[in-house]
Amino acid sequence: MNCLTHITSMLLRFLIAFASFAQAISATAEQKAAATQTDHQNVTHYLRPDGIGAKVRTAEDWQMRRRQIIAGMEEAMGPMPHPRSPVPLDIHIVEEHRENGVIRRKVKYHTDGTDQWVNAWLLLPKNRGKQRRPAVLCLHQTTTNGKDSPVGLSDRPTLHYAIELARRGYVTLSPDYPSFGEYNYDFDSDEYHSGSMKAIYDNTRAIDVLQSLSEVDGQRIGCIGHSLGGHNGLFTAVFDERIQAVVTSCGFTSFHKYMGGDLTGWSGPRYMPRIATRYELSADRMPFDFAELLASIAPRGVFVVAPLNDNNFDVTGVRDVVASARPIYKLLGKPDNLQVVYPNANHDFPNNEREEAYKFLDKLLGHRLK
Repeated sequence: MNCLTHITSMLLRFLIAFASFAQAISATAEQKAAATQTDHQNVTHYLRPDGIGAKVRTAEDWQMRRRQIIAGMEEAMGPMPHPRSPVPLDIHIVEEHRENGVIRRKVKYHTDGTDQWVNAWLLLPKNRGKQRRPAVLCLHQTTTNGKDSPVGLSDRPTLHYAIELARRGYVTLSPDYPSFGEYNYDFDSDEYHSGSMKAIYDNTRAIDVLQSLSEVDGQRIGCIGHSLGGHNGLFTAVFDERIQAVVTSCGFTSFHKYMGGDLTGWSGPRYMPRIATRYELSADRMPFDFAELLASIAPRGVFVVAPLNDNNFDVTGVRDVVASARPIYKLLGKPDNLQVVYPNANHDFPNNEREEAYKFLDKLLGHRLK
């Protein structure tokens, strides 16, 4: 009898141990699946310090995932500069004009070296009083005219968002992207691994310029851009958390849905040459994607304008990206800070959608029209 009891007890312990082992095997399989997943559209899993994949459940989990996203961006773009002593801006006013209630100043300043100047248009409302105002960094599309486009000196009226925002009461700064406008630049002779990272760093210095101005409330800074400016603004907002809200028009789609997955357009010297040399123009091999970028800006604001007939950035890929990023905005308690509109238009920034974008900036930057 005692022997039978002993055998029964041993069998019971074996069954319990086997069940625990099976459960552990199942959990480990799930963790390994999360750890090895290469779908950058999935932002809700991260790698723990022990290398095991886990689901993002808390803000702390998300911060770990966010650091991994930034590491992926730096793999493709090269490292973000963090100099202990940034080069002095040495801001100079080159020229000034007063028209239609706005002061338009051309300013020049240094970013990462004293041997080169960046030129930008600074727009100030004439009747600004003594109260500090919110400011918006206005980034231009691919155009030889560079900074002239957002301020209304060139290109079509739908892209004149800097002058429109200035008339709305904002301080705006519109710099040239490297190699456009007055910004002569040789991408092959610098120390950056990509034109994208060079532009990101230049944009952080543009924010330094805005924060140096007595007219600007340095805690209320936004960014807006179309096409090149649309993704340039997203890249910058990931790395510079001083940007409280970003508007991106025709700025992205998922890499798999960009030109059928052919990333040649992203691999030039103005962008990320490693996409060709390291990742062989393959969306499957990219170390980041735009769902991760949108999520990384949370809980700050992102307003997306994605025309239905944009022949550069497939709208179905935009829908994928936005849907993937939404859970993080919800997790961080700001689900309404990610907004998207789908105008029936081509590669453009239509009037109604610009007005919606401006209202979005008004709300997130605490701006009241007067």
